Amino acid sequence: MKKILLLSFMFLLSLFAKDENKIVVAGPFATVSHPIMYMMQNDALKDINKKIEFRLWKNPDELRALVLNSNVDFIALPTNVASNLHNKGVDLKLLNVSIWGILAMISRDPNLKTLEDFKGKKIALPFRADMPDIIFQELAKKYGLNPKKDFKIQYVTNPIDAMQMLILRRVDHALLAEPAISIALRKTGSFPINIVAPDLYRSVDLQEEWGKLFKTETKIPQAGLAFLGNTKGKEKLINRFLQEYEKSLQWYKKNPKKAASLVVKTLPMLEEKGLADSIKHVQLQSINAYEAKEDLEFFFKVLENSNEKLIGGKLPNENIYYKSNTKE
Repeated sequence: MKKILLLSFMFLLSLFAKDENKIVVAGPFATVSHPIMYMMQNDALKDINKKIEFRLWKNPDELRALVLNSNVDFIALPTNVASNLHNKGVDLKLLNVSIWGILAMISRDPNLKTLEDFKGKKIALPFRADMPDIIFQELAKKYGLNPKKDFKIQYVTNPIDAMQMLILRRVDHALLAEPAISIALRKTGSFPINIVAPDLYRSVDLQEEWGKLFKTETKIPQAGLAFLGNTKGKEKLINRFLQEYEKSLQWYKKNPKKAASLVVKTLPMLEEKGLADSIKHVQLQSINAYEAKEDLEFFFKVLENSNEKLIGGKLPNENIYYKSNTKE
């Protein structure tokens, strides 16, 4: 009887044991995840006997659930969420920042030139209290505006929902992240949707507003990759993963049509031509997290001064930053 119980227990363990030849990468449908699709297509880690599996998170709550409850190795996420999780005791290393500019206003009014011009207007805004909302609020405050009183904000679950509200004329303005902006512009320029959706315009670039108002560069360290768990003994794998991500990111930038065709196979909620359009409008550069520390800390300090809960109560210590050697 004991032998049977032992065998049953071992069998159950085998069902839940991690496949050491598989790397699980989680990410949103946003641009930060797209280079991973090229890595998967090319079986980029085959020489070290590792297969890449991608898991989608659709909103910040799903992201946090994945981090806390599953066997994820790498995760693409907003930088402030990485800080928040790290400060709450999650064993996490921020590896890089690859998204430096992805947010803009989209509007039916071509005459709105600054965020201040949107005062009093109804705006669809995705991900309440997360990255798009955070940037919007900080910029509004810099203009001396009250984000809660001076705008009519309608929060939605994700950028796709905000895009649909624009197309269906439920709002005239939205804050969107690429590729949702380019997809919305494509959709409203094509039959039959343009019958119900008049012209939309690519409006205020939030990164340009950030640079102007904070007297810094026109870029914001918005998203990147993190590794979950202890990195000791995993450095070779991590550095290699970052090498391949960088190669894939460069291919993605240089081959927008092929990249879009590839990405929509895994993320069919995206529209191929709009996605291809979006690539030239995103500030994409993979910078090691430790090398991006100055930019990250400037961003984190802005958030800390506004609402310290956004970064987990305080600036993250140096342990969050992974010092990679991608030239190995």
